[in-house]
Amino acid sequence: MRFGYDGSGFSGWARQPAGRTVEGVLRDGLRTRGITSSAGAAQLEVASRTDRGVSARANALALRSELSADSLLDRLNAIAPEVFFTAATQVPPGFRVRHAERRVYRYFDAGPALRPQGWPGAAALFVGPVDVRSFGRGIPGESPQPRLVEAVTVRSIAGGRVIEVRAPSFVWGMVRKIVGALREVDAGRLTLPRLQRAIDGAERLTLPLAEPGGLVLWDVEFASIRWTDHWRGPNRYQATCARRLRQGLWTRVWVAAALGDVVSGRASSSADPFPPLELLD
Repeated sequence: MRFGYDGSGFSGWARQPAGRTVEGVLRDGLRTRGITSSAGAAQLEVASRTDRGVSARANALALRSELSADSLLDRLNAIAPEVFFTAATQVPPGFRVRHAERRVYRYFDAGPALRPQGWPGAAALFVGPVDVRSFGRGIPGESPQPRLVEAVTVRSIAGGRVIEVRAPSFVWGMVRKIVGALREVDAGRLTLPRLQRAIDGAERLTLPLAEPGGLVLWDVEFASIRWTDHWRGPNRYQATCARRLRQGLWTRVWVAAALGDVVSGRASSSADPFPPLELLD
């Protein structure tokens, strides 16, 4: 099953004793929606486990069910409005969704860059083996621990940039650490030679972790999977959830503009706020 979710209301993918998680919501829904007799019977496995606040556009999971693909899509999409299932296909026994060919993440980084011309060059250093001790969370070891990174690209968009990272697999916090490193280079606090040494494993860096809200698991790719059944579109509850999200964003833009004008001294307390055009694009 290909699926996505707005991660802002979840404490990550994995079940926890306390906190609402994507896995916990789905396991509860598998039983209540009549998809399987129990959560354990579904043998649920996910391709990528995301952190608190991280969203997904096209994650993938495998489960066991006697229902048809169309029925599965309908029932899974009825579990929670901020979780959406967009495609399905049958897989052979023994298939492991964790063995995906690659994962693709995109990070939406807001704000102006101090040295925009330097971002692509810094990003290109990550292509190839990367010692993840500087670019992951809680990774011990005296010897380098390389992971292959296939591509890191930076593209400017209105109000910021999109950083895309492609790799067969990732360690905990890896994309957010890569973004943190690129920000440090942009701010002049990290030189390209030091970044290269950290990538090669010759130096260990303590890097900031980029905020989770900008990160989206964009795609999970499989060499042998072709999606055969597709989502017919949002149900009433999903459409309502999407509309409320857009309305909430609209409200936040106007509130931010009003407060920003007052704090910066650009407007009196009685003036009407007018958000900058780039905020409304």
